[in-house]
Amino acid sequence: MALIHLCAVLALLLSTPAVAGDIQPRREIRFAVAAHFPPFQSRNPQGQLVGLNIELGNALCVQLNVRCIWVDQVVMENFPALEARQFDAIMGMAPTCRRRQRVSFTDDLYPISTRLVGRKTSGLTPNRRSLKGKRVGVLVRSNREAFALSQWAPAGVIIRSFWLNDQLVQSLVAGDIDATLQGAVEIREALLDRADGLDFGFLGPVVSSSLLGSSVAIAVRKPDTALRNELNHALEQLMQNGEYQRILQPYRLDVAPSRS
Repeated sequence: MALIHLCAVLALLLSTPAVAGDIQPRREIRFAVAAHFPPFQSRNPQGQLVGLNIELGNALCVQLNVRCIWVDQVVMENFPALEARQFDAIMGMAPTCRRRQRVSFTDDLYPISTRLVGRKTSGLTPNRRSLKGKRVGVLVRSNREAFALSQWAPAGVIIRSFWLNDQLVQSLVAGDIDATLQGAVEIREALLDRADGLDFGFLGPVVSSSLLGSSVAIAVRKPDTALRNELNHALEQLMQNGEYQRILQPYRLDVAPSRS
């Protein structure tokens, strides 16, 4: 009987899951990204992912000694897919108060600003009185769409939502919309620094709101504190060794557009 009891105990021990000390180290991070927002993330003519967020994500993976896997999405704010573990994190998202209800965010990666953009001769400014009856373009499921629908639409501003930034910009140039609410860096790349952007510029001051946010971070599932802490530590190391500054420098995050 004693031998049978001993065998039963040994079998139970062998079938017990590994304890904390035996947890396997992380081998990869799957970042979701919407690859149509140059200069932050897009695909070059060879189909390769390029841009600030891609460079930062790859540098974080190198720092953590893990493999970076990029999962292309139509929209950034795909929280159901994140919660379903189709990927581990969403790269490059403004940590607004509304989004913090669904996910956790790392430390800030870099600052951003939101501007109203339209024809220089329009006389429009980013307030409800000026924009009443006007058509303002935003991107579907973006923080700027959430802001415009809650703050401007009730006052009679017509909000037009687009899936792709290229479509939005084309509509602005064609006159199908009167203005767009955009990130300053993205709209410089998409329009203001191009030949067809000569007649367009920033209208009024920076638009500020808790619904918009003023920075970019990485979104992770709320329970995944380990990944968030690992990314924060890796980001701090990149700042200390100078790699962070080297990556950001070419993107002119705080430089005014050449034509305003």
